[in-house]
Amino acid sequence: MHVHADQSICATSGQCAESVPEVFTTRDEDGVVVVNTPDPDRRLWQDVRAAARRCPVAAIILTEPEE
Repeated sequence: MHVHADQSICATSGQCAESVPEVFTTRDEDGVVVVNTPDPDRRLWQDVRAAARRCPVAAIILTEPEE
């Protein structure tokens, strides 16, 4: 899985950073999401998917691996 965030539409709710801090943080100056781990370990995929679903503006974009 590859994780990207569209910072231009981020609502700065911080839910993603709270739920999966191994992958997401927020900028101190404005609260916009930052993806620190764009290719997270497989054990985090379920949590990352849940964070993407909870994003109020769908700013988290996931690219699933082809199998």
